[in-house]
Amino acid sequence: MSAAAIAAEAALVFAVAAAWVGVAAFARLRTPLARIHAVTFVNLTAGGAITLAAFLSEGLTSRTLKCALLWAAVMTIGALLSHASGRALMLRDGQRR
Repeated sequence: MSAAAIAAEAALVFAVAAAWVGVAAFARLRTPLARIHAVTFVNLTAGGAITLAAFLSEGLTSRTLKCALLWAAVMTIGALLSHASGRALMLRDGQRR
């Protein structure tokens, strides 16, 4: 097994571990506004690790560039959605700034 394959598998193990940490945080956090942070954490870390694993296993190809573009879109859209959801939760609960 090559070093790149081992590194790709390690990145995938990290992605799974990050997802489980996010699940534990989501279950432990009390408010919906706090739970949004767990979802954002999983999107960022697990998505990045999966993209890294794709680059390590295949190199620079059109498929890995699509993975990177998808991860960038998830980070951008996920951040916007988290912000909008958090603002809606704050307005619903009457906590205006």
